[in-house]
Amino acid sequence: MERLAGMAGMAQAPEWVKELLVRMEGTGWSRLMHLLLVAVACMAILGAVKVVTRAVRRAVDDGNEEVTSDAERRAETLGAVLTNAARVLVVAFFLLMTLQEFGVNIGPLVAGAGIAGVAVGFGAQSLVKDVISGFFLLMENQFGVGDIINIDDKHTGAVERMTLRITQLRDSEGRAHYVPNGSIIRVVVLSKDFARALVDVEVGYDTNPDQAFEVLRQAGMSLHEDKPELAVEPLEVKGIETLGANGFVIRTLTKTAPGAQWEVARELRRRILLAFRDAGIEIPYAQRVVHHRGEGGGGED
Repeated sequence: MERLAGMAGMAQAPEWVKELLVRMEGTGWSRLMHLLLVAVACMAILGAVKVVTRAVRRAVDDGNEEVTSDAERRAETLGAVLTNAARVLVVAFFLLMTLQEFGVNIGPLVAGAGIAGVAVGFGAQSLVKDVISGFFLLMENQFGVGDIINIDDKHTGAVERMTLRITQLRDSEGRAHYVPNGSIIRVVVLSKDFARALVDVEVGYDTNPDQAFEVLRQAGMSLHEDKPELAVEPLEVKGIETLGANGFVIRTLTKTAPGAQWEVARELRRRILLAFRDAGIEIPYAQRVVHHRGEGGGGED
């Protein structure tokens, strides 16, 4: 393979650059200049990829910092994968061009790499499986950076990073989980499009159910009016769910923004507690009666 005259973009180089390269041909400076041009081209490619990914992220950014849209999550995921892939390709290209500048015929090397790749593939089937699975996860847009997911009922958390090989999660306790994409069988996305906050409230049997229903609706409506970006719809009272030993349980559902169901549920419980106190509705709690036998064993206190 012939040496690249000035590498990619040499044809568009200024005349003085071409003349300088011709004069230095066959010298160490010529080799250094070729490698410098390759390095500049590689940095330009990486810079272009970075600019494109930033532009895409800005284009899909809706300005709402509290809620991340599906388009923003997908742009973040694809941008990270594209950047990593570009780095690998650019480094490989630079290494090949460096070898060529030192007189190594890279033709057989490239051909041999294909054969070696097949051989390595048999010994690294799990790695190949991870990469292929990661590719389809990205193309099918099953989940992305920022989504809250559950993987095979084993790992639950927010997706922090996603590559062709692994998916990184951060759970509620701050622990990082690195899951190979090839091992992922079933994914439950807890923040796709919308979510629901389920809150069960137990009240005493002496409480009028209709009164409790109305107080719950008012508490849910106040939250919806104060934070519509989180509680996208007012609270819905589903009715009496169970009859317990101390009272009956009322089930409520509130449609929320993706990933906001836990925050909405916590705020709802706070508002419901305050609303019940104002309305005189008691939440039952277990009571324990302790009988103390006297020293003589003949009575109780």
